[in-house]
Amino acid sequence: MLDGFTTFEFTHEGATRTVYRQGEGPGVIVIHEIPGITPEVARFASWVADAGLTAIMPDLFGTPGKPASRGYVAQQMIRACISREFHVMASHTSSPITDWLRALCRHAHGELGGPGVGAVGMCLTGNFALSLMVDPVLMAPVLSQPSLPFPMGAERRAALHLSADDLATVKRRVGDGCKVLGLRFTKDPLSPPERFETLRRELGAGFEGIEIDSAHGNPDSPNPTPHSCLTNDLVDEAGHPTRDACDRVLAFFAERLRPA
Repeated sequence: MLDGFTTFEFTHEGATRTVYRQGEGPGVIVIHEIPGITPEVARFASWVADAGLTAIMPDLFGTPGKPASRGYVAQQMIRACISREFHVMASHTSSPITDWLRALCRHAHGELGGPGVGAVGMCLTGNFALSLMVDPVLMAPVLSQPSLPFPMGAERRAALHLSADDLATVKRRVGDGCKVLGLRFTKDPLSPPERFETLRRELGAGFEGIEIDSAHGNPDSPNPTPHSCLTNDLVDEAGHPTRDACDRVLAFFAERLRPA
């Protein structure tokens, strides 16, 4: 157990995972980054709950509550790379685990109500929030430092880890008024600028991109360069660019899921 969270088991197509929950109101699926549900990821989920929403945080890999370290990150990265649920090099295909996450979105919406649910993916899971837009219950997608496909070569640096058909659906939904929010650090090699350029070209005004100067990364982060916008590299001080970006994410969820 993580302090302040309850748990439940969710099963879809034979796959069962533990899901952590906190808060009340419409649901936001918090999809953790490598290496797992670290204290910083849990902190962000608690901020979602404090914003009058229900944080729904599935445990996909790693040990919940265990702090990040370079060794732990490397261990879980290897695990993800060999898993059939993650297609880390696929430019135009979503990872299979997004089917399970879509089912979790529908479950959360059915239980919690509201106009829909939100979702935030981080790093390895960053583009998953875009994949979940194929389901109309996803109303507030946030892509934090989207890192798939791994940016090896010009084509993958610009790719969205999304099929052509799914991209067409996303574009239709944006045309109908759905918005997409993205975050990255300016010099992050894992989430290159070409990816945001693709999002701006494909989604136009429907994409809001926040690019934080890498000079403002958290000096105490275990990351070798600023990368984790909402967790390890966030400096929780009023007026700091990373905290401002986090506040924009929380406001985005409120705008989309708790309209006046």
